[in-house]
Amino acid sequence: MWFAQTHFDEYTVRILNNIAIFTILAVSYNLINGVTGQFSLEPNGFVAIGAYVAALLLLDGDAKEYQYDIEDPYPWVLLLHANFVWALFFAGTFSAILALILSFPVFRVRGDYLAIVTLGFGFIIRIIAINNPEVTNGSLGLNDIPEYSNLYWTGGIATLAVIGILNIIYSKYGRAMKAIRDDEDAAIAMGVNTFKVKTLAFCTSAFLEGVGGGLLAALLTSISPDLFTFFFTFQLLIIIVLGGLGSTTGAIIGTILVIGGSEWMRFLDEPMNFGFMETPAMPGMRMVVFSVILIFVMLFAREGIMGKRELKDLFKKRGES
Repeated sequence: MWFAQTHFDEYTVRILNNIAIFTILAVSYNLINGVTGQFSLEPNGFVAIGAYVAALLLLDGDAKEYQYDIEDPYPWVLLLHANFVWALFFAGTFSAILALILSFPVFRVRGDYLAIVTLGFGFIIRIIAINNPEVTNGSLGLNDIPEYSNLYWTGGIATLAVIGILNIIYSKYGRAMKAIRDDEDAAIAMGVNTFKVKTLAFCTSAFLEGVGGGLLAALLTSISPDLFTFFFTFQLLIIIVLGGLGSTTGAIIGTILVIGGSEWMRFLDEPMNFGFMETPAMPGMRMVVFSVILIFVMLFAREGIMGKRELKDLFKKRGES
Protein backbone atom coordinates (compact mmCIF):
# COMPACT_ATOMS: atom_id res chain seq x y z
CA MET A 1 0.00 0.00 0.00
CA TRP A 2 2.81 2.41 0.88
CA PHE A 3 4.65 1.69 -2.37
CA ALA A 4 1.51 2.13 -4.51
CA GLN A 5 0.45 5.31 -2.72
CA THR A 6 3.85 6.96 -3.14
CA HIS A 7 5.08 5.59 -6.51
CA PHE A 8 2.01 5.11 -8.72
CA ASP A 9 0.37 7.92 -10.66
CA GLU A 10 -2.89 9.47 -9.47
CA TYR A 11 -5.05 7.57 -11.97
CA THR A 12 -3.65 4.16 -10.93
CA VAL A 13 -4.02 4.98 -7.24
CA ARG A 14 -7.63 5.98 -7.91
CA ILE A 15 -8.36 2.63 -9.55
CA LEU A 16 -6.68 0.75 -6.68
CA ASN A 17 -8.80 2.72 -4.18
CA ASN A 18 -11.94 1.78 -6.11
CA ILE A 19 -10.88 -1.88 -6.15
CA ALA A 20 -10.26 -1.83 -2.38
CA ILE A 21 -13.64 -0.20 -1.63
CA PHE A 22 -15.53 -2.58 -3.91
CA THR A 23 -13.66 -5.49 -2.30
CA ILE A 24 -15.19 -4.45 1.04
CA LEU A 25 -18.63 -4.21 -0.56
CA ALA A 26 -18.28 -7.48 -2.51
CA VAL A 27 -17.11 -9.70 0.37
CA SER A 28 -19.80 -8.28 2.65
CA TYR A 29 -22.54 -8.71 0.03
CA ASN A 30 -21.28 -12.24 -0.63
CA LEU A 31 -21.77 -13.08 3.06
CA ILE A 32 -25.55 -12.62 2.90
CA ASN A 33 -26.09 -13.59 -0.74
CA GLY A 34 -23.51 -16.30 -1.39
CA VAL A 35 -22.64 -17.81 2.00
CA THR A 36 -26.10 -17.56 3.62
CA GLY A 37 -27.98 -18.00 0.34
CA GLN A 38 -30.41 -15.11 0.83
CA PHE A 39 -31.13 -13.44 -2.53
CA SER A 40 -30.89 -9.88 -1.26
CA LEU A 41 -30.76 -6.80 -3.51
CA GLU A 42 -30.21 -4.15 -0.86
CA PRO A 43 -26.53 -3.01 -1.14
CA ASN A 44 -27.22 0.30 -2.89
CA GLY A 45 -29.48 1.31 0.02
CA PHE A 46 -26.95 0.59 2.78
CA VAL A 47 -24.06 2.05 0.78
CA ALA A 48 -26.12 5.22 0.25
CA ILE A 49 -26.88 5.44 3.98
CA GLY A 50 -23.21 5.03 4.86
CA ALA A 51 -22.14 7.61 2.29
CA TYR A 52 -24.63 10.23 3.48
CA VAL A 53 -23.95 9.65 7.19
CA ALA A 54 -20.19 9.93 6.65
CA ALA A 55 -20.57 13.01 4.41
CA LEU A 56 -22.78 14.81 6.94
CA LEU A 57 -20.27 14.09 9.72
CA LEU A 58 -17.19 15.07 7.70
CA LEU A 59 -18.58 18.38 6.42
CA ASP A 60 -18.43 21.25 8.89
CA GLY A 61 -21.35 23.60 9.50
CA ASP A 62 -20.13 26.36 7.18
CA ALA A 63 -19.58 23.93 4.28
CA LYS A 64 -23.10 22.52 4.71
CA GLU A 65 -24.82 25.90 4.98
CA TYR A 66 -23.04 27.11 1.85
CA GLN A 67 -24.24 24.31 -0.44
CA TYR A 68 -27.85 23.72 0.68
CA ASP A 69 -29.63 25.52 -2.17
CA ILE A 70 -33.03 23.78 -2.32
CA GLU A 71 -33.99 24.14 1.34
CA ASP A 72 -32.22 25.43 4.45
CA PRO A 73 -30.74 22.55 6.45
CA TYR A 74 -32.16 21.57 9.83
CA PRO A 75 -30.22 23.11 12.74
CA TRP A 76 -29.13 19.66 13.98
CA VAL A 77 -27.66 18.88 10.55
CA LEU A 78 -25.28 21.83 10.92
CA LEU A 79 -24.17 20.59 14.34
CA LEU A 80 -23.15 17.13 13.09
CA HIS A 81 -19.39 16.77 12.86
CA ALA A 82 -16.82 14.04 13.55
CA ASN A 83 -13.38 12.91 12.47
CA PHE A 84 -12.90 10.32 9.74
CA VAL A 85 -12.69 7.26 12.01
CA TRP A 86 -15.88 8.11 13.88
CA ALA A 87 -17.63 9.04 10.64
CA LEU A 88 -16.92 5.57 9.22
CA PHE A 89 -17.95 3.91 12.49
CA PHE A 90 -21.27 5.74 12.62
CA ALA A 91 -21.85 5.11 8.90
CA GLY A 92 -21.49 1.37 9.47
CA THR A 93 -23.38 1.35 12.78
CA PHE A 94 -26.36 3.28 11.42
CA SER A 95 -26.59 0.89 8.47
CA ALA A 96 -26.36 -2.14 10.79
CA ILE A 97 -29.10 -0.81 13.10
CA LEU A 98 -31.38 -0.20 10.13
CA ALA A 99 -30.60 -3.73 8.87
CA LEU A 100 -31.56 -5.13 12.29
CA ILE A 101 -34.92 -3.32 12.15
CA LEU A 102 -35.42 -4.36 8.54
CA SER A 103 -34.63 -8.02 9.24
CA PHE A 104 -37.92 -8.57 11.11
CA PRO A 105 -40.19 -8.02 8.08
CA VAL A 106 -37.60 -9.06 5.45
CA PHE A 107 -36.90 -12.57 6.75
CA ARG A 108 -40.58 -13.44 6.92
CA VAL A 109 -40.21 -14.27 3.21
CA ARG A 110 -37.74 -16.28 1.14
CA GLY A 111 -36.34 -16.54 -2.37
CA ASP A 112 -37.69 -14.20 -5.03
CA TYR A 113 -39.99 -12.50 -2.52
CA LEU A 114 -36.98 -11.60 -0.39
CA ALA A 115 -35.29 -10.13 -3.47
CA ILE A 116 -38.33 -7.95 -4.21
CA VAL A 117 -38.58 -6.68 -0.63
CA THR A 118 -34.89 -5.74 -0.43
CA LEU A 119 -34.98 -4.24 -3.92
CA GLY A 120 -37.79 -1.97 -2.74
CA PHE A 121 -35.68 -0.91 0.25
CA GLY A 122 -32.98 0.43 -2.09
CA PHE A 123 -35.54 2.46 -4.02
CA ILE A 124 -37.04 3.83 -0.79
CA ILE A 125 -33.65 5.07 0.48
CA ARG A 126 -32.99 6.85 -2.82
CA ILE A 127 -36.44 8.49 -2.81
CA ILE A 128 -35.97 9.61 0.81
CA ALA A 129 -32.63 11.17 -0.15
CA ILE A 130 -34.25 13.07 -3.03
CA ASN A 131 -37.29 14.27 -1.06
CA ASN A 132 -35.53 15.42 2.12
CA PRO A 133 -33.36 18.33 0.92
CA GLU A 134 -33.16 19.72 4.48
CA VAL A 135 -30.90 16.76 5.32
CA THR A 136 -29.41 15.45 2.07
CA ASN A 137 -29.65 18.55 -0.16
CA GLY A 138 -32.03 16.58 -2.37
CA SER A 139 -31.12 15.74 -5.95
CA LEU A 140 -28.14 18.13 -5.83
CA GLY A 141 -26.37 15.93 -3.32
CA LEU A 142 -23.44 16.87 -1.09
CA ASN A 143 -20.19 18.31 -2.44
CA ASP A 144 -16.76 19.35 -1.15
CA ILE A 145 -16.54 16.31 1.14
CA PRO A 146 -13.00 16.10 2.57
CA GLU A 147 -10.93 13.57 0.62
CA TYR A 148 -9.68 11.37 3.43
CA SER A 149 -9.76 8.04 1.58
CA ASN A 150 -6.37 6.77 0.46
CA LEU A 151 -4.81 3.33 0.01
CA TYR A 152 -3.85 3.15 3.67
CA TRP A 153 -7.49 3.47 4.69
CA THR A 154 -9.19 1.61 1.84
CA GLY A 155 -6.59 -1.17 1.63
CA GLY A 156 -6.34 -1.54 5.40
CA ILE A 157 -10.11 -1.72 5.94
CA ALA A 158 -10.47 -4.10 2.97
CA THR A 159 -7.88 -6.41 4.54
CA LEU A 160 -9.66 -6.31 7.92
CA ALA A 161 -13.02 -6.92 6.21
CA VAL A 162 -11.72 -10.00 4.37
CA ILE A 163 -10.12 -11.40 7.55
CA GLY A 164 -13.30 -10.73 9.54
CA ILE A 165 -15.57 -12.33 6.94
CA LEU A 166 -13.35 -15.43 6.67
CA ASN A 167 -13.35 -15.80 10.46
CA ILE A 168 -17.15 -15.68 10.46
CA ILE A 169 -17.37 -18.21 7.61
CA TYR A 170 -15.12 -20.71 9.41
CA SER A 171 -16.90 -20.25 12.75
CA LYS A 172 -20.00 -22.12 13.94
CA TYR A 173 -22.12 -19.24 12.63
CA GLY A 174 -20.53 -19.64 9.20
CA ARG A 175 -21.38 -23.34 9.18
CA ALA A 176 -24.94 -22.47 10.15
CA MET A 177 -25.09 -19.91 7.30
CA LYS A 178 -24.00 -22.56 4.80
CA ALA A 179 -26.58 -24.98 6.23
CA ILE A 180 -29.31 -22.38 5.65
CA ARG A 181 -28.07 -21.85 2.11
CA ASP A 182 -28.09 -25.56 1.30
CA ASP A 183 -31.42 -26.43 2.93
CA GLU A 184 -33.12 -24.02 5.33
CA ASP A 185 -35.84 -26.48 6.37
CA ALA A 186 -33.23 -29.10 7.23
CA ALA A 187 -31.27 -26.48 9.22
CA ILE A 188 -34.42 -25.64 11.21
CA ALA A 189 -34.98 -29.34 11.87
CA MET A 190 -31.42 -29.61 13.21
CA GLY A 191 -32.11 -26.83 15.70
CA VAL A 192 -30.45 -23.88 13.92
CA ASN A 193 -32.00 -20.53 14.82
CA THR A 194 -32.25 -19.44 11.21
CA PHE A 195 -33.63 -15.97 11.95
CA LYS A 196 -30.74 -15.19 14.31
CA VAL A 197 -28.11 -16.46 11.85
CA LYS A 198 -29.62 -14.65 8.86
CA THR A 199 -29.91 -11.44 10.90
CA LEU A 200 -26.26 -11.72 11.95
CA ALA A 201 -25.20 -12.09 8.30
CA PHE A 202 -27.50 -9.25 7.22
CA CYS A 203 -26.28 -6.81 9.89
CA THR A 204 -22.61 -7.68 9.34
CA SER A 205 -23.04 -7.16 5.61
CA ALA A 206 -24.87 -3.85 6.19
CA PHE A 207 -22.18 -2.59 8.58
CA LEU A 208 -19.39 -3.17 6.06
CA GLU A 209 -21.51 -1.75 3.22
CA GLY A 210 -22.06 1.39 5.31
CA VAL A 211 -18.32 1.68 5.97
CA GLY A 212 -17.67 1.16 2.25
CA GLY A 213 -20.17 3.90 1.46
CA GLY A 214 -18.34 6.26 3.83
CA LEU A 215 -15.02 5.47 2.16
CA LEU A 216 -16.59 6.02 -1.25
CA ALA A 217 -17.95 9.41 -0.22
CA ALA A 218 -14.52 10.45 1.09
CA LEU A 219 -12.92 9.29 -2.15
CA LEU A 220 -15.34 10.88 -4.64
CA THR A 221 -15.79 14.05 -2.48
CA SER A 222 -19.27 14.38 -4.02
CA ILE A 223 -22.37 12.20 -3.71
CA SER A 224 -25.93 12.35 -5.02
CA PRO A 225 -28.93 9.99 -5.15
CA ASP A 226 -28.14 9.16 -8.79
CA LEU A 227 -24.97 7.40 -7.64
CA PHE A 228 -26.94 4.78 -5.71
CA THR A 229 -29.33 3.37 -8.29
CA PHE A 230 -30.05 -0.35 -8.79
CA PHE A 231 -27.12 -0.46 -11.22
CA PHE A 232 -24.83 -0.18 -8.17
CA THR A 233 -26.34 -3.36 -6.70
CA PHE A 234 -26.30 -5.04 -10.11
CA GLN A 235 -22.57 -4.33 -10.44
CA LEU A 236 -21.89 -5.99 -7.08
CA LEU A 237 -24.09 -8.92 -8.09
CA ILE A 238 -22.02 -9.38 -11.26
CA ILE A 239 -18.84 -9.35 -9.18
CA ILE A 240 -19.88 -12.05 -6.71
CA VAL A 241 -21.52 -14.26 -9.36
CA LEU A 242 -18.46 -14.01 -11.59
CA GLY A 243 -16.10 -14.82 -8.73
CA GLY A 244 -18.33 -17.57 -7.34
CA LEU A 245 -21.26 -17.29 -4.94
CA GLY A 246 -20.10 -18.28 -1.49
CA SER A 247 -16.38 -17.71 -2.12
CA THR A 248 -14.65 -14.74 -0.47
CA THR A 249 -11.61 -15.34 -2.68
CA GLY A 250 -13.92 -15.32 -5.69
CA ALA A 251 -15.42 -11.99 -4.58
CA ILE A 252 -11.93 -10.46 -4.49
CA ILE A 253 -11.03 -11.89 -7.91
CA GLY A 254 -14.36 -10.71 -9.33
CA THR A 255 -13.75 -7.21 -7.99
CA ILE A 256 -10.33 -7.00 -9.62
CA LEU A 257 -11.69 -8.27 -12.95
CA VAL A 258 -14.83 -6.12 -13.04
CA ILE A 259 -13.55 -2.85 -11.55
CA GLY A 260 -9.95 -3.06 -12.75
CA GLY A 261 -10.77 -4.76 -16.06
CA SER A 262 -13.43 -2.25 -17.07
CA GLU A 263 -10.95 0.58 -16.49
CA TRP A 264 -8.14 -1.20 -18.33
CA MET A 265 -10.37 -1.66 -21.40
CA ARG A 266 -11.14 2.07 -21.75
CA PHE A 267 -8.84 2.13 -24.79
CA LEU A 268 -11.61 0.33 -26.69
CA ASP A 269 -13.76 3.48 -26.47
CA GLU A 270 -11.08 5.58 -28.16
CA PRO A 271 -10.06 5.80 -31.85
CA MET A 272 -7.65 2.99 -32.80
CA ASN A 273 -5.11 2.68 -35.61
CA PHE A 274 -4.39 -0.88 -36.84
CA GLY A 275 -1.98 0.25 -39.59
CA PHE A 276 -4.20 -0.85 -42.46
CA MET A 277 -7.33 0.81 -41.03
CA GLU A 278 -8.48 3.29 -38.43
CA THR A 279 -11.61 3.02 -36.30
CA PRO A 280 -13.48 6.03 -34.90
CA ALA A 281 -14.16 6.52 -31.22
CA MET A 282 -16.90 4.14 -30.05
CA PRO A 283 -18.03 5.11 -26.54
CA GLY A 284 -19.39 2.08 -24.72
CA MET A 285 -17.50 -0.50 -26.81
CA ARG A 286 -15.54 -1.62 -23.75
CA MET A 287 -18.78 -2.57 -22.02
CA VAL A 288 -19.86 -4.58 -25.07
CA VAL A 289 -16.57 -6.50 -25.10
CA PHE A 290 -16.66 -6.89 -21.32
CA SER A 291 -20.21 -8.29 -21.49
CA VAL A 292 -19.16 -10.83 -24.14
CA ILE A 293 -16.26 -11.93 -21.92
CA LEU A 294 -18.68 -12.33 -18.98
CA ILE A 295 -20.99 -14.47 -21.11
CA PHE A 296 -18.15 -16.82 -22.09
CA VAL A 297 -16.89 -17.05 -18.51
CA MET A 298 -20.34 -17.98 -17.22
CA LEU A 299 -20.85 -20.50 -20.03
CA PHE A 300 -17.69 -22.41 -19.14
CA ALA A 301 -17.68 -21.76 -15.36
CA ARG A 302 -21.31 -21.81 -14.35
CA GLU A 303 -20.54 -21.58 -10.64
CA GLY A 304 -18.16 -18.70 -11.19
CA ILE A 305 -14.38 -18.69 -11.26
CA MET A 306 -13.96 -20.12 -7.76
CA GLY A 307 -17.34 -21.73 -7.20
CA LYS A 308 -17.75 -22.09 -3.44
CA ARG A 309 -14.03 -22.73 -2.91
CA GLU A 310 -11.47 -20.55 -1.19
CA LEU A 311 -7.82 -20.17 -2.09
CA LYS A 312 -6.68 -22.63 0.60
CA ASP A 313 -9.00 -25.30 -0.88
CA LEU A 314 -7.07 -25.17 -4.15
CA PHE A 315 -3.75 -25.65 -2.37
CA LYS A 316 -5.21 -28.48 -0.31
CA LYS A 317 -6.33 -30.35 -3.42
CA ARG A 318 -3.03 -29.73 -5.11
CA GLY A 319 -1.14 -31.07 -2.11
CA GLU A 320 -3.35 -34.17 -1.84
CA SER A 321 -2.84 -35.04 -5.50
